[in-house]
Amino acid sequence: MDTGTGYSAIQATMPQTLSYALTDSPVGLLAWIYEKLVFWSDAYDWGDDEVLQWVSIYLFSASGPATSARIYYEIKHSGRSKELINIWSPVPLGLSYFPKELTPVPKTWARTVGNVVFEADHDKGGHFAAHEVPHALADDLRKMFGKGGKAYGVVKGKDGY
Repeated sequence: MDTGTGYSAIQATMPQTLSYALTDSPVGLLAWIYEKLVFWSDAYDWGDDEVLQWVSIYLFSASGPATSARIYYEIKHSGRSKELINIWSPVPLGLSYFPKELTPVPKTWARTVGNVVFEADHDKGGHFAAHEVPHALADDLRKMFGKGGKAYGVVKGKDGY
């Protein structure tokens, strides 16, 4: 918390200034994104083309880098951030736990956000688990929504697979 949360503070307070800087400097954007890809993953070996693809999505999208930074500001200044802590949804929810996630939440807390019908612990993966270990996340979805899964048939009129 002492050394790795500066990104959150600047995105929550000055997202537009950060966005201008990252949009103006492709090298700055590369450094900003690369740092997070490396430090927030579970020793994933990022290839040059993968990194450049991620950077390109931010650089060449219509909204630019602002979109990913702006949500921090919106939550902080909405006056509703405390409500986010007290949400609960009846919609079936699955939770996948990865060992190198940035802010691991105790399972007992995670279970308070909704109707948890599926949980899985993984031995690899970090904040970018969907990219690092996509097969693990896909397997979780199959188990949750597939025949015999607790969310099977959750969409009325659809049989799943």
